[in-house]
Amino acid sequence: MQKIDLDSMSIDDLAKLRDQTSEKLAEKVAARQLELAAEMEKLAAFGGKKTKTVVPKKDLKDVKEALKPQLQEALKPQATKAA
Repeated sequence: MQKIDLDSMSIDDLAKLRDQTSEKLAEKVAARQLELAAEMEKLAAFGGKKTKTVVPKKDLKDVKEALKPQLQEALKPQATKAA
């Protein structure tokens, strides 16, 4: 993976990178949810029991919006404690 020198990037470039990262993460989360839902259906059929399969109801935009606060918190500069 290519290393990125965040210190040398402009604020606009960092904001763009944050948005791209949020979007890609939301896509991967949504795809993984669908994979897990399909796997749950297979397991339910194998077990012979009817179980409630949770299918993600949120679309990609909802997932992205849900992740925004977490990503913003992660990107905040850490305050250093005075010794």
